[in-house]
Amino acid sequence: MDSKAGDLFSAENAPPTGTGGTGMLAKLWLPKGLSASVAKEWFDRRRLSIRPWASFVDQRKFSKPRNFGELCQRVVKNVEVYNSNYTFIFLGLILYCIISSPMLLIALAVFAGAFYIIHLKSLESKLVLLGKELTVPHQMSLAGLISLPVFWLAGAGAAVFWVFGATLFVIGSHAAFRQLEGSDLDELLMEPV
Repeated sequence: MDSKAGDLFSAENAPPTGTGGTGMLAKLWLPKGLSASVAKEWFDRRRLSIRPWASFVDQRKFSKPRNFGELCQRVVKNVEVYNSNYTFIFLGLILYCIISSPMLLIALAVFAGAFYIIHLKSLESKLVLLGKELTVPHQMSLAGLISLPVFWLAGAGAAVFWVFGATLFVIGSHAAFRQLEGSDLDELLMEPV
């Protein structure tokens, strides 16, 4: 197991980030297959596919569905059409939850700090515990276990359920009550069986 080929957090396997290999982004280590450019690409694609927010919240386009079939059609089509808008609503709710809870912010800082310290220490020398060498993923798991009580004290479990509940309520309500456009209705008409 001396090979680092399977090491997800190896600095040697990390793709170059930033400009010219200097700056904060170049020093940031990310798991193999995930780089700052991939994250930026994903974010840019989402940003470009956002439907106009004025149309998204236009109150004239909301109504009660006539039946359960129409409700299901609205949810399916609106989730497809407003996928990027819903993603940014989800990210906004996460950000709100983190900012509104100082303890959770501290817990996340402790968690990120532990990962960063372990990364720096693993670059200097190998960590040996009870005569066994710990690989970087094992070290990261250990940092996660150490951070668990801090997250518990910060109420992270409640925050996760709040974010998911609020997201389902907001997105579900919008998708269910937002009327479909005329062209969307033509696509969803099905033949009776």
